[in-house]
Amino acid sequence: MDHLPHIRRAIELAALARERGDEPFGALLVLDNREILCAENSVRLARDPTNHAEMNLVRKAWQELSPSVIADSILYTSTEPCPMCTGAIFWSGIRRVVFSFSAEDLGKMANDKFCGPCSVLFNRAEQKTEVIGPILAEEGRRVHEGFWSSVNR
Repeated sequence: MDHLPHIRRAIELAALARERGDEPFGALLVLDNREILCAENSVRLARDPTNHAEMNLVRKAWQELSPSVIADSILYTSTEPCPMCTGAIFWSGIRRVVFSFSAEDLGKMANDKFCGPCSVLFNRAEQKTEVIGPILAEEGRRVHEGFWSSVNR
Protein backbone atom coordinates (compact mmCIF):
# COMPACT_ATOMS: atom_id res chain seq x y z
CA MET A 1 0.00 0.00 0.00
CA ASP A 2 1.23 3.47 -0.85
CA HIS A 3 1.16 5.46 2.40
CA LEU A 4 2.55 8.69 0.92
CA PRO A 5 -0.72 10.29 -0.31
CA HIS A 6 -2.42 9.65 3.03
CA ILE A 7 0.52 10.97 5.06
CA ARG A 8 0.56 14.08 2.89
CA ARG A 9 -3.16 14.51 3.50
CA ALA A 10 -2.60 14.26 7.29
CA ILE A 11 0.12 16.92 7.03
CA GLU A 12 -2.24 19.08 4.96
CA LEU A 13 -4.88 18.79 7.70
CA ALA A 14 -2.24 19.82 10.26
CA ALA A 15 -1.43 22.88 8.18
CA LEU A 16 -5.13 23.76 7.99
CA ALA A 17 -5.44 23.49 11.79
CA ARG A 18 -2.48 25.83 12.17
CA GLU A 19 -3.95 28.31 9.67
CA ARG A 20 -7.14 28.37 11.77
CA GLY A 21 -5.10 29.26 14.85
CA ASP A 22 -4.81 25.81 16.39
CA GLU A 23 -1.95 23.42 17.00
CA PRO A 24 -0.60 21.77 13.81
CA PHE A 25 -1.94 18.22 13.90
CA GLY A 26 -4.15 16.30 11.47
CA ALA A 27 -5.40 12.73 11.17
CA LEU A 28 -7.48 10.61 8.84
CA LEU A 29 -9.00 7.17 8.70
CA VAL A 30 -8.48 5.15 5.53
CA LEU A 31 -10.30 2.01 4.42
CA ASP A 32 -9.42 0.20 1.19
CA ASN A 33 -7.01 3.01 0.28
CA ARG A 34 -9.83 5.61 0.51
CA GLU A 35 -10.23 8.37 3.10
CA ILE A 36 -13.42 7.83 5.06
CA LEU A 37 -12.99 10.40 7.86
CA CYS A 38 -10.62 13.20 8.77
CA ALA A 39 -10.04 15.51 11.71
CA GLU A 40 -7.87 18.41 12.77
CA ASN A 41 -6.62 19.52 16.13
CA SER A 42 -9.10 21.79 17.92
CA VAL A 43 -7.52 22.25 21.35
CA ARG A 44 -7.29 26.03 21.22
CA LEU A 45 -10.48 26.72 19.28
CA ALA A 46 -12.63 24.49 21.50
CA ARG A 47 -10.65 25.31 24.65
CA ASP A 48 -10.37 21.58 25.39
CA PRO A 49 -6.95 19.99 25.88
CA THR A 50 -8.29 16.58 24.80
CA ASN A 51 -9.26 17.72 21.30
CA HIS A 52 -6.19 16.36 19.57
CA ALA A 53 -6.69 15.41 15.93
CA GLU A 54 -6.57 11.69 16.71
CA MET A 55 -9.03 12.04 19.60
CA ASN A 56 -11.40 14.02 17.39
CA LEU A 57 -11.07 11.33 14.71
CA VAL A 58 -11.75 8.47 17.12
CA ARG A 59 -14.84 10.25 18.50
CA LYS A 60 -16.13 10.90 15.00
CA ALA A 61 -15.43 7.31 13.92
CA TRP A 62 -17.40 5.88 16.85
CA GLN A 63 -20.32 8.20 16.05
CA GLU A 64 -20.40 7.42 12.33
CA LEU A 65 -18.89 3.98 11.66
CA SER A 66 -19.34 0.40 12.78
CA PRO A 67 -16.72 -1.24 14.98
CA SER A 68 -15.80 -3.61 12.15
CA VAL A 69 -15.12 -0.74 9.74
CA ILE A 70 -13.02 0.99 12.39
CA ALA A 71 -11.04 -2.21 13.00
CA ASP A 72 -10.36 -2.66 9.29
CA SER A 73 -9.15 0.95 8.85
CA ILE A 74 -5.73 2.56 9.03
CA LEU A 75 -5.20 5.75 11.01
CA TYR A 76 -2.79 8.21 9.38
CA THR A 77 -1.49 11.08 11.44
CA SER A 78 0.81 14.02 10.81
CA THR A 79 2.69 13.40 14.07
CA GLU A 80 3.16 10.27 16.14
CA PRO A 81 0.30 9.95 18.65
CA CYS A 82 0.80 11.16 22.22
CA PRO A 83 0.03 8.81 25.14
CA MET A 84 -3.58 10.03 25.45
CA CYS A 85 -4.24 9.50 21.75
CA THR A 86 -2.42 6.18 21.76
CA GLY A 87 -4.83 4.95 24.43
CA ALA A 88 -7.87 6.22 22.53
CA ILE A 89 -6.66 4.61 19.31
CA PHE A 90 -6.10 1.29 21.08
CA TRP A 91 -9.45 1.28 22.88
CA SER A 92 -11.25 2.30 19.67
CA GLY A 93 -10.14 -0.92 17.97
CA ILE A 94 -7.85 0.63 15.37
CA ARG A 95 -4.88 -1.69 14.89
CA ARG A 96 -2.81 0.13 12.25
CA VAL A 97 -1.22 3.57 12.70
CA VAL A 98 1.01 5.38 10.21
CA PHE A 99 2.67 8.66 11.17
CA SER A 100 4.96 11.29 9.67
CA PHE A 101 6.85 13.26 12.35
CA SER A 102 8.03 11.35 15.43
CA ALA A 103 6.92 12.26 18.95
CA GLU A 104 10.55 12.25 20.05
CA ASP A 105 11.48 14.86 17.44
CA LEU A 106 8.40 16.93 18.26
CA GLY A 107 9.40 16.80 21.93
CA LYS A 108 12.81 18.23 21.07
CA MET A 109 11.22 20.98 18.99
CA ALA A 110 8.51 21.84 21.55
CA ASN A 111 10.61 21.21 24.66
CA ASP A 112 8.17 18.52 25.78
CA LYS A 113 9.51 15.44 27.53
CA PHE A 114 6.12 13.77 28.11
CA CYS A 115 5.70 12.17 24.70
CA GLY A 116 7.61 9.22 23.36
CA PRO A 117 7.20 6.36 20.91
CA CYS A 118 3.57 5.22 20.79
CA SER A 119 4.76 1.68 20.09
CA VAL A 120 5.96 1.42 23.71
CA LEU A 121 2.34 1.67 24.92
CA PHE A 122 0.85 -0.35 22.08
CA ASN A 123 3.35 -3.17 22.70
CA ARG A 124 2.09 -3.62 26.28
CA ALA A 125 -1.23 -4.98 25.03
CA GLU A 126 -2.00 -8.54 23.96
CA GLN A 127 -3.79 -7.24 20.86
CA LYS A 128 -1.00 -5.84 18.73
CA THR A 129 -1.20 -2.53 16.88
CA GLU A 130 1.00 -2.11 13.84
CA VAL A 131 2.91 1.19 13.85
CA ILE A 132 4.64 2.50 10.73
CA GLY A 133 6.71 5.65 10.71
CA PRO A 134 8.18 8.09 10.49
CA ILE A 135 7.26 8.60 6.84
CA LEU A 136 8.04 11.91 5.12
CA ALA A 137 9.35 13.17 8.46
CA GLU A 138 10.83 16.33 6.98
CA GLU A 139 7.45 17.32 5.50
CA GLY A 140 5.80 16.54 8.82
CA ARG A 141 8.37 18.62 10.69
CA ARG A 142 7.86 21.67 8.47
CA VAL A 143 4.26 22.19 9.60
CA HIS A 144 5.58 22.65 13.17
CA GLU A 145 8.43 25.04 12.31
CA GLY A 146 8.18 28.25 14.30
CA PHE A 147 4.94 27.25 15.99
CA TRP A 148 6.16 25.95 19.35
CA SER A 149 8.64 28.75 19.93
CA SER A 150 5.89 31.32 19.43
CA VAL A 151 3.24 29.90 21.79
CA ASN A 152 2.77 30.12 25.49
CA ARG A 153 1.81 26.69 26.74
